[in-house]
Amino acid sequence: MIEGIFETAAYMQNRELSWLKFNERVLLESNRNEMPLLERFKFLSIFTSNLDEFYMIRVGSFIDSILLGNKLSDNKTGMTTIDQLNEIYRATAPLYILLNHAYSNVTSELTDNGLCLMSINELSPAELKAAKNHFMLNVLPMLSPSIIDTKHPFPHIPNKQLHIAVTLEKKKGNTFGLIAVPSETDRLIPLDSNEGTHRFILLEDLILYFADLAFGVYTVAEKHIIAVTRNADIGTVEELLDEDIDFRQFMKSLLRKRQRMAPVRLEMASQASSGMLEFLCKKLGLKTPQVFYSKAPFDLSFVFSLSRHFSKETVEHLFWPTHSPAMSLPATARADMIKHVSSKDVLLSFPFESMTPFLSLIRQAAQDSSVLSIKITLYRLDAQSKLAESLILAAENGKEVIVLMELRARFDESNNIEWANRFEEAGCRVIYGLVGYKCHSKLCLITRKDAGKLQYITQVGTGNYNEKTAKLYTDLSLITANQEIGRDAAAFFSNMLIENLDGEYSHLLVAPNSFKNSILELIEIERYKAINGEPGRIMIKCNSLTDKEIIEALVRAGSDGVEISMNIRGICCLVPHLPSVTDNIHIISIVGKFLEHTRIFCFGEGDDQKLYIASADFMTRNTQRRVEVACPILDPDVKKRILWMLDVMFKDDTNSWELCSDGRYILRPTNDFRNPQNSQEIFTLEAQKKAAALDEEISGVKRNTNSMNPFKRFLRYIFPR
Repeated sequence: MIEGIFETAAYMQNRELSWLKFNERVLLESNRNEMPLLERFKFLSIFTSNLDEFYMIRVGSFIDSILLGNKLSDNKTGMTTIDQLNEIYRATAPLYILLNHAYSNVTSELTDNGLCLMSINELSPAELKAAKNHFMLNVLPMLSPSIIDTKHPFPHIPNKQLHIAVTLEKKKGNTFGLIAVPSETDRLIPLDSNEGTHRFILLEDLILYFADLAFGVYTVAEKHIIAVTRNADIGTVEELLDEDIDFRQFMKSLLRKRQRMAPVRLEMASQASSGMLEFLCKKLGLKTPQVFYSKAPFDLSFVFSLSRHFSKETVEHLFWPTHSPAMSLPATARADMIKHVSSKDVLLSFPFESMTPFLSLIRQAAQDSSVLSIKITLYRLDAQSKLAESLILAAENGKEVIVLMELRARFDESNNIEWANRFEEAGCRVIYGLVGYKCHSKLCLITRKDAGKLQYITQVGTGNYNEKTAKLYTDLSLITANQEIGRDAAAFFSNMLIENLDGEYSHLLVAPNSFKNSILELIEIERYKAINGEPGRIMIKCNSLTDKEIIEALVRAGSDGVEISMNIRGICCLVPHLPSVTDNIHIISIVGKFLEHTRIFCFGEGDDQKLYIASADFMTRNTQRRVEVACPILDPDVKKRILWMLDVMFKDDTNSWELCSDGRYILRPTNDFRNPQNSQEIFTLEAQKKAAALDEEISGVKRNTNSMNPFKRFLRYIFPR
């Protein structure tokens, strides 16, 4: 190993800039011609919403840090907070150029397919007249234009609400004005369409064009569509709370506060005059580098509702075929999941396989007289959650139901508060995590009494118990009747109830106490193997890698000969392929149809190989400031399947980007154009194949049963196998 490399940190990069590179990869998905057009449009929308959240949370927290006088530096690159902000602004500006280009390409191709998002200037005189009538009758009455002067102070602009900013002329002099674009109205306004062509304009474009009609006696000299992004990083500071404060009420007050926090970014649809720009920046407390120009709409979420304006035949070819998760267990197993799981571990792979078997398990447990309790950690729930309804049913049936509900799941706080209220009303015991730590673990424990003995069924996963995202995110869900894991899970819930973070576990790795230390030990074991001339091997699949100690451990292991392969979807602060330092480390990032979300950690090869699935990424917030759970895979068949999945993902040459030694990502070239390796497609087909085989087996049984003579059917009925 080269001495001194840890002082230079040449193999580390800044987490914020790495995240912006990830979002660039999301944006570049919209340029892939083999993808259906409206799916490409969705990636543009995902890119913009990602960037919104990044500015609301990450940039917001940096600005707060400066205001509080903190002089912290990035522990990986040494950059100060101000340095990082300047680099973020510098790196963001080119992304808007890429966005404008991609938006122009996609909308142009949509026009070729008969879906035309029109500029007002492109309308015919007759269309313009109809648009004006629509504005006067349906839009103008909803508007509340305001001038800004000594008697009319600058109004509060809510986070991300579209506004029209104008410069107004009158005899007494110029002034500024604002019009809020109504957020409760559909932004897509249809025009009369010709055969096979559907034409639309956006609400904000219509208001911009006719802004002079809203201000009456004034002449509009300058006008722009704008949006303000506000800091949304609301710290709960729960350690300062009085013990008598209702945590739910405190969270509600923080959510109200979010809409009024300080601006961190201004977006404008066109270049403003120096006077307009100076006025807006002064009123919003922003500087010029925080202003960004976008020809693409600031809010592209309307793409997800486009299909409701058309017939199925019109847009079907512009979307991917509807994905239906496959049913991977036979109906007999789903009918009695407790019996099925008691004999064999079950691994579900979302979204390729359905979540139904797990939902059936909880529903059956809620109604099974042998079940004593159900305990579960919840981070994000669907607004119409079947799982939650089953938990409520269990409580109503007299079972002990303990819900460790995390109210601080960012942007899901309101939904979680609502469910927490419903759980309590039904008789569930709800606890809200631990002081100073978010509970991000995905763990469920069913305790039942069978033949006078306690029996545990444990479910542990990599993703949330959310039926909606289970159809969109790749995750693993293990259901096991292994009693040692069950006892660990029981100990976990007991510890959480008394806020004990120092519990000891035989198999589970639990952050913040044992997770990180165990991972570091497992890395060191592989390193010592390599030092002693034995093969050392590490495979990691997670969403982000930022923890400095883990990065340093991986670099030490790699420089001593351990072969390390990592599939890191998003942020990656480790730079691979540096000679004699990280040249044994290979890193890819998969960005595809489904959001990659699984966390898999594999150490070693052969009989002593250790394989885990986890709720945690290798981020400092996960390893040190959250309650997380990693579970070993002990069933040989389940282990074999997960290893196969890892192998498929590392061979992906369709959706996979490779991280280079200079920090750039390049799309991996396809090895064989006749047989491209698309891991998500392979997993989809494998799940469908498995489901089809089950259907065929059931059909075969039915055919055999029907072909029996009546006497044999009678004997089969009397003496079943």
